[in-house]
Amino acid sequence: MTLELISMAQAAAAHGAEAAAAAGVTGSIATGIGAGSAAIGVGLIGSKAVEAVGRNPGAFGNILTLGIIAMALAEGLGILSFILGK
Repeated sequence: MTLELISMAQAAAAHGAEAAAAAGVTGSIATGIGAGSAAIGVGLIGSKAVEAVGRNPGAFGNILTLGIIAMALAEGLGILSFILGK
């Protein structure tokens, strides 16, 4: 009986190690997707802000303010995915 319990505990520990390794891989994938999405978002915001200033140079201040806020939100989501993924 004791030997059976010991072998079951060893099997559970081995399974726990596999689960931890799988969790690490999925966390890395989630972090990579989150960081890549944040980078794409910041790039799109920047390109559209430059396009908007090119169309209406008088609105530079308003466009800059909104662009900085939007980029901060996009980067915040990237940082959040990094924290939650690890």
